[in-house]
Parts: sequence; structure tokens; C-alpha cells
Amino acid sequence: MKNAHFQRLQGASMGFLAGYVDTLGFIALFGLFTAHVTGNFVLIAAALADPAQTPSLLKLLAFPAFILGVAAARLVVARYEGRETGATRPVYLLQLVLLLGFMVCGMLDEPVGNTAGSFAFAAGLLGAAAMGAHSAASKLLLTNLAPTSMMTGNVTQLVIDTVDRLRGAADEATRARCAKFFWPVFAFALGCVASAFAYRAFGFFALAVPNAILVWHLFLSEPQAAQ
Repeated sequence: MKNAHFQRLQGASMGFLAGYVDTLGFIALFGLFTAHVTGNFVLIAAALADPAQTPSLLKLLAFPAFILGVAAARLVVARYEGRETGATRPVYLLQLVLLLGFMVCGMLDEPVGNTAGSFAFAAGLLGAAAMGAHSAASKLLLTNLAPTSMMTGNVTQLVIDTVDRLRGAADEATRARCAKFFWPVFAFALGCVASAFAYRAFGFFALAVPNAILVWHLFLSEPQAAQ
């Protein structure tokens, strides 16, 4: 399970999931970024600076929800430290439960009106918490992969390594790093596009796709030791 091909597939599928969930939340919930904390900071700051706007409570609470998702994943990993059985599956399960909640709450509030109802509000917070857990898993358990939800650093590294390859200064490590960072970036972008079309066609039920990806990883992940 830990060969190079599987690692590329793992990084790409998790990058696709992050782009997909972030885009769906943005389209469905009034510009909410579930996986992109920086974007929410920008939107809140813009609203605060414009007297004609009021910052959305959902966007204000998305950040603490994201933090709670990170904290929950950290506590799960800490609980399994030192055990023979790793925390990879439990953290995937945590993400799955939160993403299922995102999907179900969103479906219960469809069609979403001009303002977020109680179920849509809950959906946004659960989505942000799910992506907090996703980001924590990337940092804590999938350290052999490029980050799967923070693309700015990935793109920066990819461009640096590509320039070095073009000027003939790349070694084998540089070429390997290019592949490592390229596939999550490409998959994230693909997930964004797929999500935009899927939400238009299926509404919140489109979140069945990232949930299916997590179920697939639950079955493929090894029970021994975190990856």
C-alpha cells in the first residue's frame, strides 16, 4: 500500500476531495470556504471594511469550526500514539462523519434561499470542521504526501522545481518532488470543476462523491501505524 503509485493516488484523491468540498461550500453557502481559511479571512475583512455589508455569522464561525475539526483530529491521533493500531482509519472516519453531516444538513435545507437556514448553517460548520480534520490528517498522518488542501505552497514549490528542471539544475530529488506536488494541485483543480457542475445538477447530494472517496480510503488504509 505504501508504494509510489499508491502514494500518488492517495495525494491526488485527497486533493480532489479538498477542492471539491471547498467549491461546493462556496457555491452553495454564500461564498463560504470550508477548506480555505485564508479566503474566509479576506471575505470577513472586506465585509467589515464596507459599512454597507455585514459579515456573515456563518463565515465568522467557520474559523472556530475549522479549529475544532483540527483539534478533534489531533485528539484522535494522540489517543492512538504508542499503539500498534494507527490513527489513520479513525481520522478518516471522523472526516466521513462530519462530511456526511454536511451533506445531510444541506439536503434538509434545500433549496437554500437568500440566507442560510438552520440546517444550511449547520452544514457549513460541519463542512468547515470536516476540512479542519482533513488538514490535520495531512499534517499528522500523511507527511509523506504534499499538503492536499493548501495549494498556494504547493504551486510555489512546483514552480520553483519546474524552473530548476528547465534550467538543467534539477536532480532526482527535484524530479520526484515535482511529481509529488503536481498531482494534488492538478486533482484539486479538477475537484473544483467537478464540484461546480455536480452541485448544479444534484445539489448537496453531490457530496456523495467525497464521502465515497473517504469510504474507499477507509478500506484501503492499513490498520498498523499511521502512514
